[in-house]
Amino acid sequence: MWLVVGLGNPGDKYTYTWHNCGFLTSEVLAQRNNIQVTKSKYKGYYGKGKISGEDVIILRPQTYMNLSGESVIEAAKYFKIPPSQTIIVYDDIDIPVGKIRVRPSGSAGTHNGMKSVIQHLGTQEFPRVRIGCGPVPEKWALVDFVLAEIFDDKKETMFEAFTEGAKAIEKYIAEHK
Repeated sequence: MWLVVGLGNPGDKYTYTWHNCGFLTSEVLAQRNNIQVTKSKYKGYYGKGKISGEDVIILRPQTYMNLSGESVIEAAKYFKIPPSQTIIVYDDIDIPVGKIRVRPSGSAGTHNGMKSVIQHLGTQEFPRVRIGCGPVPEKWALVDFVLAEIFDDKKETMFEAFTEGAKAIEKYIAEHK
């Protein structure tokens, strides 16, 4: 079984912000695979289904970004899913807008949501799909940028990236059965 976690912040005011790239990608993934992410538990919303013939839980923590690890660890423990089968999808300002990077492990960098996940899982050894939203524009503070709505001239690029991110997750699961 796999746990796919889209990081983001709950609430309408954050829906289409840069920091919600993980939520938005996980939403596309759920739609592509007919998984309803509507059950409330593990400090988040989740749904069960199949991707590439594998059992999958898609989770969207509702703890706010900086506490994402609390939700991840609750679901991982309950479903007995090891970090090696826990895929975290999130925004990354160190990757150009619209680019996707898949890595089997790594540090949190400047991402507080990932710092929380690493702290709660007790390891950096888990796969991640990073959705590029960088660089931070000149004269913008990091926090103001990631909590800003995706710029109109970047929306098409980013929504294509969410689809590419979902495909990357599907491919990763298929290749690591």
